[in-house]
Parts: sequence; structure tokens; C-alpha cells
Amino acid sequence: MDGYEATRRIRRVPDAAVANVPIIAMTANAFEEDKKNAYNAGMNGHIAKPIKVDVLMSVLKATLKSIQEKSRHVSTET
Repeated sequence: MDGYEATRRIRRVPDAAVANVPIIAMTANAFEEDKKNAYNAGMNGHIAKPIKVDVLMSVLKATLKSIQEKSRHVSTET
């Protein structure tokens, strides 16, 4: 099983707390198609190796911001 399949399976878990865990691809595959495949599988981000700290921090901040916004949106609906 590769990371794409693992992500798809995690996203199908009935428990929302598990299914919505942030998943960021960290791979040597840096082509646009690779990024697209990661997002299509349900990943929240993509970081190409070798890891650059500024890119890592940017992706983590964007992912956390997205999660916070979704959380606020859900809490205002209930």
C-alpha cells in the first residue's frame, strides 16, 4: 500500500476525528502531477524532498489554518 491508498482509506474511516487528521505528503516526487495526485487522494499538502524548513513551515501553517477555519465553520452551523 502506498501513501495515496493509505490516505484514501483514512479518509473513509467513519470516525471524523480520525478521517480528518492532517496528512501531508513528504516525497522526492516533486512534479505537478505528483502534487495533484496527493491532493486528489485527500492529502492536505505536499512537500518535496529535500525538505526546506521555510517550505515545511509554510505548508504546516496553511494546513493548520485550513483546519481552524473548517472547525469554526462547523461550530457556527451547530
